[in-house]
Amino acid sequence: MSLALYRTYRPGKFADVIGQDHVTEPLKRALASDRTHHAYLFSGPRGCGKTSSARILARSLNCANGPTAEPCETCPSCIDLAPNGNGSLDVIELDAASNRGIDQARELREQAMYAPAGSRFRIYIIDEAHQLTTEAANALLKLVEEPPAHLRFIFATTEPEKLLSTIRSRTHHYPFRLVPTSILQDHLAKVCASEKVKADPAALALAAKAGAGSVRDALSVLGQLVGGADKDGITYEDAVTQLGFTSDSLIDDVVNALLNEDGATLFKVIDNVVSSGHDPRRFATDLLERLRDLIILNAAPEAAEHGLIHQPADRIEVLKTQANALGGPALTRAAEIVSNGITALRGATTPRLHLE
Repeated sequence: MSLALYRTYRPGKFADVIGQDHVTEPLKRALASDRTHHAYLFSGPRGCGKTSSARILARSLNCANGPTAEPCETCPSCIDLAPNGNGSLDVIELDAASNRGIDQARELREQAMYAPAGSRFRIYIIDEAHQLTTEAANALLKLVEEPPAHLRFIFATTEPEKLLSTIRSRTHHYPFRLVPTSILQDHLAKVCASEKVKADPAALALAAKAGAGSVRDALSVLGQLVGGADKDGITYEDAVTQLGFTSDSLIDDVVNALLNEDGATLFKVIDNVVSSGHDPRRFATDLLERLRDLIILNAAPEAAEHGLIHQPADRIEVLKTQANALGGPALTRAAEIVSNGITALRGATTPRLHLE
């Protein structure tokens, strides 16, 4: 049984971490100059590389040539700490969600005083650190504040504001960000090339969009598409069907109906949406995203070149024609109506009526 793509393509060095240069570059410089800190805090949305970067930092610190920004990947520590490696006795990963009490904190404090078994540092990676209880965090505070020379802490959390402020103040804080869709799409294309799977760029754009800025989520979605691909590879139609997005042709029908003031076609489109089992709220959201792209193209025709919208090249001219035909005021009014309608659809008992 093969590994999931998000595990197979987990980064093993900072150069492999995508979309987080504002974090990886300062860390590489600190490692190269041997000016690393004893405690770090990595925060940000899920799936953006916090835990992977913590493992890479541990690998860089304990490399035989380290501390180094480029782990040698051949020494015992590098091999043990490689992606999907066996792990190291001197790098301890703890999930604070299940090790959040004061008893676990006291046990960690006692064990941390022992020298590393065979590495330069004993490193604790504490994931979901915001789930530590106040008592547990206070029990660790003195150790985090004045650790032995052999000890390093790396905290990872999606909610840094919930972490004890006194611990936050003792760390070097690096906030991770959501990865832009264009960067995610390029990364997915490289993964498909490595997997020798043909993929329609439009399908990869949908997968990147479904990832919502999370590399892990995008790779998980791609894994689903790869698993269901046939000899033709990943097609746009397959991606639309599997991921539940609305096809461009259906959205085009709506935009053309708005342009022609053709209410009958709009009702037919809604009937098509409902009868084919599409989620009305998902359809309305996809329509709102199209209207957003058209508003931007109407105001800035070169928006695609500047990365303001993410659409395949062959679709840009079609969207420009739609944007110019409808005009800014009509597009803005339509977007306001759809936006309010999405709010009304949340929890609606008759979603079809609300959509109509």
